[in-house]
Amino acid sequence: MFKGIFDQTKPDSWGGHGRVSETVSVVLALLALPGAALAQEAVRPAHAISSTASLSSSTSVTGVLSLSKAIAIAMESNPEVAAATRQYEATEGQVIQGRTRPNPELAYSLEDTRSQTRTQTWQLNLPIELGGKRAARTKAAEKAREQAQAELTELKATVRANVVAAYFDALTAKERLSLAKDSIDLAKSSTDTVSKRVSAGKVSPVEETKAKVAEAGVRVELAQAVSEERNALTRLSALLGNTGMPLPALDGKADVLPVLPSLADLQSLVSASPAIARARLEVERRHALTELEQSKKVPDVTVSVGVQRSNETQRNVALIGLSVPLPMFDRNQGNLLEALKLEDKAREDLQAAIVRLHSEVTQARERSASIAVEVQSLEREVLPGAKSAYDAATVGFENGKFNFLEVLDAQRTYLSAKSQYLKALAEAHRAASDVDRLLGGVTPAGQASTLN
Repeated sequence: MFKGIFDQTKPDSWGGHGRVSETVSVVLALLALPGAALAQEAVRPAHAISSTASLSSSTSVTGVLSLSKAIAIAMESNPEVAAATRQYEATEGQVIQGRTRPNPELAYSLEDTRSQTRTQTWQLNLPIELGGKRAARTKAAEKAREQAQAELTELKATVRANVVAAYFDALTAKERLSLAKDSIDLAKSSTDTVSKRVSAGKVSPVEETKAKVAEAGVRVELAQAVSEERNALTRLSALLGNTGMPLPALDGKADVLPVLPSLADLQSLVSASPAIARARLEVERRHALTELEQSKKVPDVTVSVGVQRSNETQRNVALIGLSVPLPMFDRNQGNLLEALKLEDKAREDLQAAIVRLHSEVTQARERSASIAVEVQSLEREVLPGAKSAYDAATVGFENGKFNFLEVLDAQRTYLSAKSQYLKALAEAHRAASDVDRLLGGVTPAGQASTLN
């Protein structure tokens, strides 16, 4: 610590408590100015925080609900998307905090409480960061912000895929409900026909009992279809952020299958998927944190300036100091080792994500292709054949050529094939939405669903 002695005999020298207090007040005023400016900048957000629009206000659903409109509402009103957006906006605070410099410190000490011999010291300590800590800290915060944005993009792709799947689930559930209602009409018609033939004495009353049992089974299937449609609409409403308002009629066709690119084209899109982008940003963020820990190996210095006033000698003494920690024991070696290992782990996680995503895309593409073959087979061969067999059995039964058991078997076969066809349609749309979720909606099927 260096000390300078001021001569009290000179007219411009410091003297008494008044001038010392004035000097301290000036120092405090100078320190308060940049602090207030920094405080004003800190409270000024980089992104304006907008309130989440409710489904019943700006995004209220009127008329019919198309797939593109459902996706737009989900992107605006889905609570998970809103939470991820707030998380991304919060990372701006990390960037602002990373750019700030350490605050100076004002110290005061009093030696000897007696007024005649007391010594008062005012000292300003200014820490100075060395080794690039501020730049490394800012870079790590910026990478965290980019990673939060990538997570938001990935979540939006997931929500969009879930909306597409739920939308077509609701459409196919509606078709199954319509099929169940038609089945009720067919069962009633069959029961009436059998009753007339029993009354005419052409068939046994056992046939009428079988018809009524079959009609009761169809009514059970109708109740199940009603429940499935209600559950499908509930899932879609939840994705749209709607918990109370009923959804309007859906505007879409479930039998229009999405067209996916070839497997080779899909594999080429893996590197641009949100999951891979997020994993790469995690590697970059971990590397920035490693650089931050390396910068902490360089000790910071603290520059001190102040004044000491002795009442006994009636002199002011200037104080100038410099303090440097000696890295004898703590050289941040433990934190640096942890950062290096976590960076290596992030690289391994990136490779694992690439392998896993390639596998999942391949499986989803193969599942979509196999389901498309199943849908085409059901649509072109099974359904026409089952419908023709049922019509022939019905006409033959009315003409007395077939018994009612054959009619029931043909009816059951047709309804089962139709139900399998609707389930295959829902599964086909679900498989296509899985591909879009994995690749972030960059496939033609995902873009078509947005423009539908």
